[in-house]
Amino acid sequence: MTKIKKHIEIVRAQKGWLSSLSKQSAKSIYSILEKYYTHIEITTINNLADLKELVKRKPDLVFLGIKFINQNESLKLEDPDKIWVAKYLSDHNILYTGSDNIAHNLEFNKDLAKKNILASGIQTSPFYIIKKEQKQTTNTHFLKFPLFIKPTNRGGGIGIDSNSIAYNFNQLHTKVIDIAEKLQSNSLIEEYLPGREFSVAILKNRDTGKFFIMPIELVAPADKSGVRILSKEIKSSNEESVSKIKDKILENRIKDLAIKAFYSIGARDYARIDIRLDVNGNPQFLEANLIPSLIQDYGSFPKACLLNRNLDHEFMILAIVKLAFDRS
Repeated sequence: MTKIKKHIEIVRAQKGWLSSLSKQSAKSIYSILEKYYTHIEITTINNLADLKELVKRKPDLVFLGIKFINQNESLKLEDPDKIWVAKYLSDHNILYTGSDNIAHNLEFNKDLAKKNILASGIQTSPFYIIKKEQKQTTNTHFLKFPLFIKPTNRGGGIGIDSNSIAYNFNQLHTKVIDIAEKLQSNSLIEEYLPGREFSVAILKNRDTGKFFIMPIELVAPADKSGVRILSKEIKSSNEESVSKIKDKILENRIKDLAIKAFYSIGARDYARIDIRLDVNGNPQFLEANLIPSLIQDYGSFPKACLLNRNLDHEFMILAIVKLAFDRS
């Protein structure tokens, strides 16, 4: 087979809190692309100097596994002057996979994403934000317990555990303090959704221009209290069970909400949308992930592609790359 003469760099960061692409995932993508393209590299970007060197090399395409880099290293995710990698690449006329920086910014800030979702008329659990420096002295919010608490700027289940569900003000206060101290993050507080949880892989079909919308149900192991939460530990260990949705009416409602959320956030080519049912069985938007895990047999995006459409790992990776090249 004659390889296509293209230079592709798979870009990630060495720091785990900065990179959306693990080393294992990058290697997995590399092993597929090297079979079809002449020049494939895995590139580590940790600062602006690294990004400038990437641009100097002028790759034909960047497989994007990092959303931004810091200008002030000490501020980490809270750096107000962060450089959005997608915008930097666009400004230098370099193609990249997936969504642009505007969508990445919405996805990264969960409160902004939910506000955008609500403005688009899409259902999501009522919420408010407690800033990390904000003092809570009384229970002044308008929401009903139980509440769910998570950091506003983390994905992959980071900051989520059995204490993320609060049944009273003291539990709420304790979890907010924990997130502020350990993650230096604001907290998103929302009414807890007790129903079933779903993840929807969305991938553009190059042949039709429409989207494969591929939902699966996720069931996490129960904790000591019998509550099923997709924490970082559960996601990392790949312990959740997955299955197709048998109820076609429910499946269509979930697919409809997912694609509306995809468009609302401004996503492009591919994304993962997470959804949970409320107490009345109505689907509610949880969050989006525009650079989901792409490791074979790991994470909900590849599993959803395989279960729904029999789209294997190689097809999935090549589709994401070809969709990016189509924009040229």
